[in-house]
Amino acid sequence: MKLIDISMPLHEGTPPWPGDTPFHYEHTFTMKETGSVNVGQFQASNHIGTHVDAPYHYDSNGWRIAEVPLERYIGDALVLSLPDKDRIQAKDLEGIDLTAVTKVILQTKSWKDRTTFPNTYTTIGEDLAPLLREHGIDLIGVDTPSVDTEKSKALPGHHSLYANDILILEGLQLDHVSPGFYELMAFPLKMEDGDGSPVRAVLREK
Repeated sequence: MKLIDISMPLHEGTPPWPGDTPFHYEHTFTMKETGSVNVGQFQASNHIGTHVDAPYHYDSNGWRIAEVPLERYIGDALVLSLPDKDRIQAKDLEGIDLTAVTKVILQTKSWKDRTTFPNTYTTIGEDLAPLLREHGIDLIGVDTPSVDTEKSKALPGHHSLYANDILILEGLQLDHVSPGFYELMAFPLKMEDGDGSPVRAVLREK
């Protein structure tokens, strides 16, 4: 069994969403101080690095992250390579067989430098979600900071996916992944009021 880590590392240089809380880790106690253990603490946005959005992130009446059924974050997935696109639309998936999976992961290769937040990146069109739902897809993963542009307030990608009951996994690292079929595992922390959560996203070769 081979596991492929598709998560961004979290450290002081991990770029947050502009204006959001960056990642910070420090020791609360050191082994020298306690005589037995090192103890640390961290601070960060729920949407830093590789993370999942809870529906509450874009709907005040939506599920918080601890309310989302765990089975939504594990399942058969298809990684699709769709580089060099400003936006991925339904027509880009025409002819692709999605019957064997419940998760779709889009490898756009549009976030090239992970030390900085990208000025531009690939987003998704509003017509993509209905197509995915028609084929039984319940989660989409992207290698970008968001399915919408940084400046968007309407969030058409988020809301189209939400209207079709499709969860969102963002900030994946996929440059080392070949397109094809895998099992995805990307479990969030059980934060009762969380609007999202960092995850350790992993693919298992099938």
